[in-house]
Amino acid sequence: MPDVPTLTHVNQQGNVQMVDISDKGDSARTAVAAGRVLLGEEAFALVKENRIRKGDVLTVAQIAGIMGAKQTSKLIPLCHDVMMKGVDVALTLNDEDRAVEIRAYTKTIGPTGVEMEALTAVSVAALTVYDMCKSVSKGLEITGIHLLAKTGGQGGDYRKPAPGSN
Repeated sequence: MPDVPTLTHVNQQGNVQMVDISDKGDSARTAVAAGRVLLGEEAFALVKENRIRKGDVLTVAQIAGIMGAKQTSKLIPLCHDVMMKGVDVALTLNDEDRAVEIRAYTKTIGPTGVEMEALTAVSVAALTVYDMCKSVSKGLEITGIHLLAKTGGQGGDYRKPAPGSN
């Protein structure tokens, strides 16, 4: 019979638990995540011209993404507190798709990774773009939030394969 993998967030009694990482050594860990917000023609033009009534969408969303990364363990119940060593959130306008492209980079030195922090940074930045633009259009769409890469830890490094590669 093949080995059945154990679930790290479930104890022997079948109850939810936070994983004990006290025996894990510190190592440098990074993660990169991405996502996008499809704005449509009118909202995109207003964001590009910095004329959204709530203010500078890209700057506010960038700050929100950084703050989100730092609050991940407060939002996701089984995440550990991570001492962030660096968080960078970049938002760029994609004229062709009328979208805001979001990319987050997170770094720590510790016993657990920062993938969730990078994904949370992208998610919170995207939600902020949505919130600031929703009065212009109800057709906004947050899409494609995913992990692009991670380094460090027991699981080793990961890089999302390029589209079309196997």
